[in-house]
Amino acid sequence: MSLLPFGSLPVYAPRTFVPAQIDLGDWTKIAPLFDRLDKQAAEATTVENLEHWMQAWGELSAALDEESSRRYIAMTCHTDNPEAEKSYLHFVETIEPELKPRQFKLEQLYLHHALRKQLPTKRFGVFDRYTQVHVDLYREENVPLETEEAKLGQQYQKLSGSLTVQFRGEEKTLVQMGRFLEEPDRALREEAWTLVANRRLQEAEKFEELFDQLVVIREKIAANAGFSNYRDYAFKARGRFDYTAEDCFKFHEAIEKQFMPIIRTLQTERKRDLGLKSLRPWDLSVDPLNRPPLRPFEEVDSMVKKTQSIFDKLDTRLAGDFRKMNDLRLLDLANRKGKAPGGYQSTLPESRLPFIFMNAVGVQRDVETLLHEAGHAFHALATQAEDFYPYRSAPIEFCEVASMSMELLGNEHIEEFYSQDEAGRARRDHLEGIIEIFPWIATVDAFQHWIYTHPGHTRKERTTAWLELMDRFGGDVDWTGFENVRENLWHRQLHIFLHPFYYIEYGIAQLGALQIWANSKKDLPGALKAYHRGLALGGSRPLPELFAAAGCRFDFSAETVRPLVHLVRSELEKLDK
Repeated sequence: MSLLPFGSLPVYAPRTFVPAQIDLGDWTKIAPLFDRLDKQAAEATTVENLEHWMQAWGELSAALDEESSRRYIAMTCHTDNPEAEKSYLHFVETIEPELKPRQFKLEQLYLHHALRKQLPTKRFGVFDRYTQVHVDLYREENVPLETEEAKLGQQYQKLSGSLTVQFRGEEKTLVQMGRFLEEPDRALREEAWTLVANRRLQEAEKFEELFDQLVVIREKIAANAGFSNYRDYAFKARGRFDYTAEDCFKFHEAIEKQFMPIIRTLQTERKRDLGLKSLRPWDLSVDPLNRPPLRPFEEVDSMVKKTQSIFDKLDTRLAGDFRKMNDLRLLDLANRKGKAPGGYQSTLPESRLPFIFMNAVGVQRDVETLLHEAGHAFHALATQAEDFYPYRSAPIEFCEVASMSMELLGNEHIEEFYSQDEAGRARRDHLEGIIEIFPWIATVDAFQHWIYTHPGHTRKERTTAWLELMDRFGGDVDWTGFENVRENLWHRQLHIFLHPFYYIEYGIAQLGALQIWANSKKDLPGALKAYHRGLALGGSRPLPELFAAAGCRFDFSAETVRPLVHLVRSELEKLDK
């Protein structure tokens, strides 16, 4: 029985290089294909031959990446299933270490090929620079370190996904407990929040130990590649050609100056409306007027149906894409024990289809998450016709524009889930959430800058750095009696463990998404046309050009931030009226 939620999928394009039947979990079957590619590179004597060779390389890469994606999906859907874990770890431990040196060799053959410079520069310039970075950074001694890093990441997911609590006679996942933080009964909220916080604290030593090991491995990887710290290595490895570490510091400053005043104003209003002397951590998700929590749906099927209605009203093309995903069972949305935390969209590269994973429990955030991941899925579907495999995905900074724009555009039709009054509440919650996430993004990003530019730091020093950032970006919340929880809040942020330096992308992209939303208020058809135009480019152009195609600026200084803050504030004022 397959551990995947979907069955057989339609073939987008028949294979011409990779055999139709092949075990992609057996290296002895894969290696001869790389041997053939090595030979064909030498035999490519025309530009046409070279492009044909690149297509064959892309076909093999897509097939292998889909195999990896399928095993990852199965593992995250069933973290408590030994078969799924074994299959995933087999690929990580035995296939990926073999792949990396062979892919490196192909990248070398490409860069050194006599005909490469005769390829159209506009078409292959982006691929050239990414390939050059991969070759520059590749070190054979880093392959086993990267394997160990992936295994530690899987342990983090397994540990996080296993955490449950006994609450009023029932076992609940920590995700399910989030519902109770929206309840008007303050004593109930405090009980639920404290139970979850203490459960996480029970595992604090394990989280710290995992992270200590990850830091050591990452510092070795950077040193092997000739870098004095992992931050500088990570920036290059992530292909950050269009912005620098200094730009990130400017982003932090813009958030501190433009967003923190609003955060404190909103917190003051919340405290006043709740009639409290101080805001406690369990007071941040409840409706400030003590209205019952928004409950957009009870069953996941209802969430899917109502989301489909949103896309039906928004855009015919998006509606068709979402319907196709549902028909092909490319959605695994309900929370359950043994499922990895969080949500993601994973592309099946050879099928050229997206898969959405999340942990829905019936709260407004679930609706936002599905709209968000659907945006990623629409991005994947928009690039289906791109035959050059590396361009069927875009830099994260633009991928998140696709998803965050869909949250904002979809929320314009949120009445599918709510009455008119409740829809206004949902919109307000969403906009306040956007404001509130910016300081958290700045905190997580700045924390990682500190971690990886202070090699050899102690846990105590790391905690001090975290608390200083919490003071800077945390607002006016009273943590008295729970200082140890505040010290360890970062343990819940999986990006810090699994994807170092992948988080500021959300902030950069949110600025792009807000610009697309602003455009839609003036000209919705034009904004959607630009949205589709930007998505269809995949990763074929540099970031500033991708943003421009979608109708927004690639800039995250105060100059860009200020008018967007004004827009959100004005929309909140309209909702108040």
